[in-house]
Amino acid sequence: MRRHLPVFTILLILATHVDGQIGVFKFGGNGNAWSRSDSNTVFIDFRTFPGSIAPAYFNGEDNILDQLPFWSPFKFPTELDYEDGLIPRVWRAANGFYWFTAGTLTTEWVDGDSSSYSPPVRRGIESEWYTFDVGVPVPADVVGFYTPPTGFRADGTPLSDDIFKAFEVSISEEFDPVLNQENGDGDYHRLEHLVADFPLNYEANVQLEFPKQYVRFIRLQRKPSIDDGVRGVQQGTIGEFELKGAGVPRRVIYISQVIDLGRIVNFGNIYWNATPMRYVNGVAEEVTDANASVKVEVRSGRDADPNVYYEFTDTGAERVVTRSRYENELKQPDQATGGGIQEGKPGLRASVVYDTENWTFWSFPIAEPGVQAPLERGSHIQARITLESESYFDFLRLDSLWVETSAPLALQVVGEIARSDDPDPERGLTEVSLGETTDFTYDIRAQFDNVGQSGFDALRIRTGSRPSFKRLEMGDPLVEVEAAEIIEEEDQLVVYLPQRVTRQSSDPLRIVFGAEVFVFANTFAGEVFDTQSANLPQQIEAGDATEAIGTNTLRVLGAGQQNSEIIENLSFASAAVTPNGDGINDALRIDYTLYRMPSAIPVELNVYDLQGRRVGRVDLGVQSAGPQRVEWDGSNGEGSLLPPGMYLLEIALRAELKTFRHLRPVGVAY
Repeated sequence: MRRHLPVFTILLILATHVDGQIGVFKFGGNGNAWSRSDSNTVFIDFRTFPGSIAPAYFNGEDNILDQLPFWSPFKFPTELDYEDGLIPRVWRAANGFYWFTAGTLTTEWVDGDSSSYSPPVRRGIESEWYTFDVGVPVPADVVGFYTPPTGFRADGTPLSDDIFKAFEVSISEEFDPVLNQENGDGDYHRLEHLVADFPLNYEANVQLEFPKQYVRFIRLQRKPSIDDGVRGVQQGTIGEFELKGAGVPRRVIYISQVIDLGRIVNFGNIYWNATPMRYVNGVAEEVTDANASVKVEVRSGRDADPNVYYEFTDTGAERVVTRSRYENELKQPDQATGGGIQEGKPGLRASVVYDTENWTFWSFPIAEPGVQAPLERGSHIQARITLESESYFDFLRLDSLWVETSAPLALQVVGEIARSDDPDPERGLTEVSLGETTDFTYDIRAQFDNVGQSGFDALRIRTGSRPSFKRLEMGDPLVEVEAAEIIEEEDQLVVYLPQRVTRQSSDPLRIVFGAEVFVFANTFAGEVFDTQSANLPQQIEAGDATEAIGTNTLRVLGAGQQNSEIIENLSFASAAVTPNGDGINDALRIDYTLYRMPSAIPVELNVYDLQGRRVGRVDLGVQSAGPQRVEWDGSNGEGSLLPPGMYLLEIALRAELKTFRHLRPVGVAY
């Protein structure tokens, strides 16, 4: 008989629990305040909805750029925690050079003070340009700039009259490849959309209107003009730069601080409460159909910092230092030497590497609450939340977010996997053929350090395809034993052990099973759990479980044909569908296999007539790598049956950068 795990009520307490109970750590609501837990935020609104976070709202009149409190003057910011999109940037370029010295920075243009400015300089150049990165795409329909209200140039010209005589402005919604094309050769590249190109301008307050769209990058090119005056002397002073538009950003990002939970815990499901909202005439209202979503990423660790910092020694080697020393006492090599001394000298910063020994990497984006948080045991946690809006005025208000915690079942549970016929592969990498059933050996060893760790009596391996259990071995030396129960599901294998693994009985165990691999790098993640207690499952961590296996990893590499397709093995149960209600071929069964997909993506079935016109579309939902089976009832996806005839059926996957499709003909008859 199949066993069922007990169901427990979640207690809404804050990172507190006793052994044998499930607790939670909570952001928002009656938990930890969002605004006191943040590490990085861009356009996050903490004030409008007390206790919640939401995207900032722009009223169309105020300067969006003024709402960003900090701008980096570097194209490549030097902040240790910098990630693309989390710090707005503004930089200047001209004649093939980028200036990073204090006298030429343009952050004065975005400081909210029109009386501060970056003065023109005398150069023998004919053009220069400025690039603004807002961080995330924001709704905009006006870009502009104006001269300072007070002050004079060295020649006595009032700054209020010192206008940009000739220029062009271009914009792009997301990262534009041209932003990486300036490599010191002096080439200027216009962004995706041109807003305006003025060969001669007489306005001190430039306001450029354009069709409303999402904007992240803005580029202003300074051009020579026949009215510039003395050749070689650049005129034009900007007191403030502007971007205006009404609505909310396409996405906003909240990154929490690294939160210390006070003790090592296991992590369970992650939940959140979010309210769909819409701005109507500037007023936020609760709705049911907001075109918006939330994605949550989490990571866990066993110390306070996910990074390890190094400095150079007098021999040019590297040694570990504290983050405080790295940030406050050491210098950047390029800034410290002025180019005269090579890197590798004492007093200079060396590398920063991710602490893979104590920290998990960021999880895949979680789009629905109630999902198991893919975290290893840890005493620290960090969350990265992205609120996305597909409409200028729709958004989600995130009220609270929490993750289950409980005492660990063991100090550590380590596992490694290999092919059964090659347990110690060359280079320590297990390779298999995509789509072919392979027998795997999965070894596990648990470690305990105190009597409070209850141990476990079951385990789960996430195989990614339907597994075929072969045998279970336990003990030292390993001997085959009969499992209490085996459950083979579509994408996982559950094994109930005949005896508990505890501090007193912690011998290794081995599971041998067959499975198919459909992606190039498949991780056979696993967890152990205790059916006799309320404690949460504990993740199996990759490592050296036994000497018999030489991989020290839970990852398997899939090797397929060089030209293998994403969609293969497409087949129809019959050559025609006859949706006449007689119970014979009323629906067409369609089988296919998806390969090489690291995560689930949307799939759709399109129907075309023989002239190539799409006459039907059916949403097949989100699918992952592996065998798939769907049915088509001969309709256009909107409830109407198609006329008799021949059609082309297409299975299409829309990945981030490319659409993959496979077509085959089929008939419709009555």
